[in-house]
Amino acid sequence: MVIPRLVVAAPASGSGKTTVATGLIAALRARGLAVSPHKVGPDYIDPGYHALAAGRPGRNLDPWLTGEERVAPLFLHGAAGCDVAVVEGVMGLFDGQGDTGFASTAHVARLLAAPVVLVVDAARQSRSVAALVHGFATFEPGVRIGGVVLNRVGSERHEELCRGALESTGVPVLGAIRRDDAVGTPSRHLGLIPAAERGAEAVGAVERLGALVERSCDLDALLRLAAAAPPLPGPAWDPSEQVVPVEGRPVVAVAGGAAFTFSYAEHVELLRAAGAEVAVFDPLRDEALPEGAGALVVGGGFPEVHAAELAANAPMLAEVAAFPGPIAAECAGLLYLCEELDGRAMCGRVPGRARMTSRLTLGYREAVAVAESPLTRPGERFHGHEFHRTALDTDAEPLFRWRDGRDGYGDDRITASYLHLHWAGSPQAAQRLVSSSRSPSVLR
Repeated sequence: MVIPRLVVAAPASGSGKTTVATGLIAALRARGLAVSPHKVGPDYIDPGYHALAAGRPGRNLDPWLTGEERVAPLFLHGAAGCDVAVVEGVMGLFDGQGDTGFASTAHVARLLAAPVVLVVDAARQSRSVAALVHGFATFEPGVRIGGVVLNRVGSERHEELCRGALESTGVPVLGAIRRDDAVGTPSRHLGLIPAAERGAEAVGAVERLGALVERSCDLDALLRLAAAAPPLPGPAWDPSEQVVPVEGRPVVAVAGGAAFTFSYAEHVELLRAAGAEVAVFDPLRDEALPEGAGALVVGGGFPEVHAAELAANAPMLAEVAAFPGPIAAECAGLLYLCEELDGRAMCGRVPGRARMTSRLTLGYREAVAVAESPLTRPGERFHGHEFHRTALDTDAEPLFRWRDGRDGYGDDRITASYLHLHWAGSPQAAQRLVSSSRSPSVLR
């Protein structure tokens, strides 16, 4: 397929990748283009803002979670029918797993044969930006830096100095964004506050980012750079080829709302391809599970922020506590299923009490299942990701082990863990959940 595409990267986190990527998506959409938004790595929050800007799901591209052989097919799947794709990078351009470049933005850019736009924080420097860009442009063969966007430029004179210095690198300047506190996005303990929690405020923020990029960047030059990307060989990823549909149209209830905002778009697509009817429910607001629910998915999010409201919804806690079907829970879902969260009663399906801590647990994991559960079989290996500041105190045997850790809880009805999985890399998870669920006709 021929899909014009750009990777928006930076020398380091905090340089302004999300500002530029989200604003570029919004600005291109305002021109009437269909824009496909993507994010390198496991992050759930940035794709939420991308989705607002694009009007279509933000999707992740992560070689560790899905396998590098699936990155281009997943990109083609998400970008099908679009005029252009914008891929936001993760951390610094060459920062990958551990001390390697695996799963870095550069790795994904190579897999997509996509030109890179480097966002450089120009604050407190001028001529030095040329040395920085020269180093990034020549560091790794096969990664093409097609242009630079200068961020946090202080004045017209500052911009002139930076542009002049960059002429020697041969890398064109495609935009210069002045310091503007009005486009900031609020953060808390795990990064940006998710767009789903901010409502109309998030919509307004995305609109301002689009206007900022429109007036600060050369959109025509960016589109020409995107159009220079070559065709990608091979077929697009197809969820219907990963699973076998079951009979009976079982209902899989998926937790949503402000407390459970973390999900990959491909999860629902795989559930539907496996024959399920997907129904979303909000554990904060709804007092009953969707009618006929035969399985539950309770994904990631911020239950610690909403613990009081979750605990106050006693009818929903009772529904989940008594639910007889299989449950797949990740991170926030694990906390919701445990006995207590910061002293407040939760569902009581997982033995143990959870609490907020000051320690950030973050990183990729190669986990080995040591217990059987709806999604796992002993001895199976899973590639996942941890990202949380909570801890679960439990004496239960773990569901997963890895080199220096253990995690989770599993029994014949529950798969619950801090481990985030991308089901495109483990499609058997969707297959097993749907196959072990109950159809509405049986429940009646």
